[in-house]
Amino acid sequence: MVSQASSTKRPTCQSCSKPARICLCSRLRAPKLDNSIAIAILQHSLEKNHPLNSTRIATLGFKNVDVITISDVNFQARFFIRLLNSCCTVNRPESDETHHVFDEMPSKEMSDISSKKVSNLSTAIDFTIEKYGDISSFIDCTMPRDESQEILSFDQLLASDIAVKKGFVVKKVQIKPSEVNNENQEIEEFEITVLPGSVLLFPSEGSVDVGSLNFGVKNLIVLDGTWAKAKRMYNENPWLKLLPHVRLDIDKSSLYGEVRHQPKTGYLSTIESIVYTMKAVGNKNDYDGLDGLLDVFESMVGDQRQCKDERLSKESEK
Repeated sequence: MVSQASSTKRPTCQSCSKPARICLCSRLRAPKLDNSIAIAILQHSLEKNHPLNSTRIATLGFKNVDVITISDVNFQARFFIRLLNSCCTVNRPESDETHHVFDEMPSKEMSDISSKKVSNLSTAIDFTIEKYGDISSFIDCTMPRDESQEILSFDQLLASDIAVKKGFVVKKVQIKPSEVNNENQEIEEFEITVLPGSVLLFPSEGSVDVGSLNFGVKNLIVLDGTWAKAKRMYNENPWLKLLPHVRLDIDKSSLYGEVRHQPKTGYLSTIESIVYTMKAVGNKNDYDGLDGLLDVFESMVGDQRQCKDERLSKESEK
């Protein structure tokens, strides 16, 4: 669908957010790929409208994909983690919810945890971070009140026997100084339910090659942004450390080529990272159509290169 906001703006496709003349929709196969491994993309708030953002291809090409917007912490952010236990039942949602779910159910039986069940869970971990991810307070609510103490290291939680492997719900609340009075503003940014079988694609020090995993991946979580933005998102969302980390050990250059900076070989676009990871951990039914998504991405890069050349040509004629 093409829209034109005003007479001064060029027509834009509402589905892929690209100018109508270089719309991507007709280049994608239909129907969408019915991926058995659900995909969750944590997208930096400044990345959405970038002309070369490849998440748009993932949302148009995959059936089971979710995009959650992540903003920088410029003052403080508070996180609440609630643990899912084995007695939690899984039901189909009655309506759209504000939270997002990375589910472990097969794609044809995608389901949600009812908001009633989730909201009744008590907070297990409550912590606050400063800008760039420094933890200023950390309370383990599962400990007896007389033994509970604030800690400043998330590593202590990772070393504990807290039952995060059974799944958890994380809520992020941005804290911003009020421009009116001395009270801070609290704005809920997201609430995410993470079920067992989720992995984070991020090359941290403790990450393992995606091809060496010894368990089945049900949900793939990816950070979307420049490398600098992705690192900041990771540092400012310490709950991501609760997930198994995987990386892609491949010697490939990104299709971005010269139109967007690649820090080093192996640093790929979001859609490239998703495709290569799905090839490594998905089943054979997930393979069909993956290369087609890369073809669409390559054509989008070609469009941007052509636009760049046309702009330079016009400037040289002045």
